Amino acid sequence: MIPGVTERNVDPAAPDAGPAAPASRYDDSRRPLASAARHGALALAAVTVVSLLIWGGKEGLPGVWAVLLGAAIGGGFVLLTVATVWATARTSPTVTGAVVLGGWLLKIIALIAVLALIRDAGFYDRIAFVVTVAVVLVATLAAEVWGMAQENLTYAGSR
Repeated sequence: MIPGVTERNVDPAAPDAGPAAPASRYDDSRRPLASAARHGALALAAVTVVSLLIWGGKEGLPGVWAVLLGAAIGGGFVLLTVATVWATARTSPTVTGAVVLGGWLLKIIALIAVLALIRDAGFYDRIAFVVTVAVVLVATLAAEVWGMAQENLTYAGSR
C-alpha cells in the first residue's frame, strides 16, 4: 500500500460520500461518455462553422439552411445516442440497451418525418445538405471515439 492513500483512494479526512460514490475520478464509468459528448459537440460546432462558410459563400441562403439542417440532423443523431447512454450508465445493461434501441427507433422515425417534410421544399440546397450530414456524422463520431479513447478508467474492482 502507498503511504497516505487509503484502500478507497480518497482523502481520509473527507466526509464519507456513501457506498455508491466512486472512490476516485477514474472509477466513474460515465467520464468517457462525458468526454465523448464534449469532443463530439466541439467537432459538430467546427464542422458547422466551416460548412457555413463554404456553402453559405457558394450557395447563399439555401446553402446556409442546408448546413443548419444537416448539422442538426447529423449531429443530433450521434450526440443523442451518447446522451441516452450517459443517462442510463448507472442502470442495468438491459435498461441501457432498451433505452438506446428505443431512442434509435424514435430518431429514425423523426428522421423519416423531417426528410418527408423537407423533400419538396426549395429553401435549402440538397447537395450542401447531404454533404453536411455526411461530414458531420463522420467528424462527430470520430471525435467521440477519440474523446473516449483518451479517458482512463480503473478496470479492476476494489476488494
